[in-house]
Amino acid sequence: MRLIALLFLAVISTTTFAQQVSIIPQPASLQVNDGSFTINKSTPILITDEGDRKSANFLNAYLKEYYGFLLPIKKQNTGRGIRLITRKFIKAPEKDAYLFESNSTGVKIEGDTYPGTFYGIQTLIQLLPVEKKQSLVIAAVSIADAPQLGYRGMHLDVCRHFFPIAYVKKYIDFLALHKLNRFHWHLTDDQGWRIEIKKYPKLTAVGGWRNGTIIGRYPGKGNDSIHYGGFYTQAQIKEVVKYAADRFITVIPEIEMPGHAGAAIAAYPNLSCFPETPTKATYPKNCAWAGDSTGKQTVQTWGVFEDVFCAGNENTFRFLQDVVDEVMPLFPSVMFHVGGDECPKANWKKCPQCQQRMKNNNLKDEHELQSYFVQRMEKYINAKGKTIIGWDEILEGGLAPNAWVMSWRGEKGGIEAAKQHHNVIMTPQSYVYFDHTQSRNEDSVTIGGYNNIEKVYNWNPVPAELSAEEAKYIKGGQANLWTEYVKNTKKIEYSIFPRMAALSETLWGDPAKKNWPDFEKRLPVQLQRYDRWNANYSRAYYDMQATVIPASEPGKVMWKLENKANLPMSFEQNFTSSDLMSQSNTTYTSPIVIDKNTHAKASINLQGRAITIAQS
Repeated sequence: MRLIALLFLAVISTTTFAQQVSIIPQPASLQVNDGSFTINKSTPILITDEGDRKSANFLNAYLKEYYGFLLPIKKQNTGRGIRLITRKFIKAPEKDAYLFESNSTGVKIEGDTYPGTFYGIQTLIQLLPVEKKQSLVIAAVSIADAPQLGYRGMHLDVCRHFFPIAYVKKYIDFLALHKLNRFHWHLTDDQGWRIEIKKYPKLTAVGGWRNGTIIGRYPGKGNDSIHYGGFYTQAQIKEVVKYAADRFITVIPEIEMPGHAGAAIAAYPNLSCFPETPTKATYPKNCAWAGDSTGKQTVQTWGVFEDVFCAGNENTFRFLQDVVDEVMPLFPSVMFHVGGDECPKANWKKCPQCQQRMKNNNLKDEHELQSYFVQRMEKYINAKGKTIIGWDEILEGGLAPNAWVMSWRGEKGGIEAAKQHHNVIMTPQSYVYFDHTQSRNEDSVTIGGYNNIEKVYNWNPVPAELSAEEAKYIKGGQANLWTEYVKNTKKIEYSIFPRMAALSETLWGDPAKKNWPDFEKRLPVQLQRYDRWNANYSRAYYDMQATVIPASEPGKVMWKLENKANLPMSFEQNFTSSDLMSQSNTTYTSPIVIDKNTHAKASINLQGRAITIAQS
């Protein structure tokens, strides 16, 4: 009888752990076994060489912040504890693969590379109980895993709104915890220049600041007239790059050219085709302006502006080469992002120097002039040992020979580049622009669009129309966070979470094995982790859709409620007759017919999330 009871308890224990194992991205192979392992402050992290110390340090930093204790790190390859081993697998063709085994004697993580071992640490973190405890019991599991795509990225625009270096590091931690490995840092634009260039101090002293910002959604409801800006010193840049490297994340800098140059031109007007034309003179008439209206100024609103780098002026290229010379040593990344997007040609068409450049180089139009511009900078950057990447507009007028394409205006540019045998990073705005709305009931200002978590999850970065050979040129994907309407760190977190979880699984795993219903089952535990991190994630996944339509009975309306998570909903109505006021609150089971003058509120029964619609 006692044996039967023990067997029953063992089954219950295994079942409980199976329910608790919730890993995103889903591993290629996962088996939950009998048993468990307990981690406490005396459990050692055992490393076989110094290359694994980064992974050990990251685990310790996480344990310290969220559980309040550190583990001893020992350089030995035997014993009970958490063993980290990095070695080349004989039969593992995938780069950065790892094997994970946990049982009653400990945890063993074997990485094919140091990043592979680090990804095993992220899996271990996801096996930890969410609640803060002194002893952490994890399930016994066997995992074999590897990423499908080598480039798995997130972007952050720090030009429209600026964020302190401490938060940039936190952002990088978020990437690491989702097994992402590229941080695309958008450092220059019309609204601000954010990186110190010692040869050109006005870039940050002038171009790093603006005299105001429009209020609300474009074109705005006035201007806040607040002197706004900031920049990162080169020492701070190095600090961030090292911080990312310790998490096996490559930082890719973006220096915009030839468009989105307003901040640089504000600092050095001679970079413009028309240095004497004040910025205010070509500013959108429906956008409010603050401060000095003479001369060149850093832009105070959003959009695309005609004042771009002069392609006919040799000083433009000297300036950009000088900038590149200072930026490149700060970033070990072989990739250098040159922007290349949204470059109006109006000034070039009117500029004598640009027209002369076209004539001298037999360029038939301004698109070819942009191609000349990009290819000239590419040759300079290539000579310094770097490869350029640019937004898909660099395809126009002819693509630079070795350039990578970042396809954002949809998938067409990426498909075209892949067919031309150019390397591609897919980042179509209709799927992975995280500044887009993620809820039909959005309660904050966004740039528009609609990219909910399910849409992100179901996106395949490798278009089906490519042949197997062409598909090899799709090197990965990333999501972008433009910050016109992202003013603070809370809004960053609201914008990226939980969509980053969907992105992580989309870029990591085999698309043939993706399973949205299974992801939905794992998502609630991921949201608990976000709570643990005190991250201001969006609850849009739990949003309720309320449809109100006229009922067949005169003076009545019908409410139909739905929510994607199929969670319980309640319906509350307040109504007044000639002699009484009363209230009813019922669990929603089917469409409800009420008097059209009734004030009603529908609530989803999770964390107080509610939609209120009043009928007059």
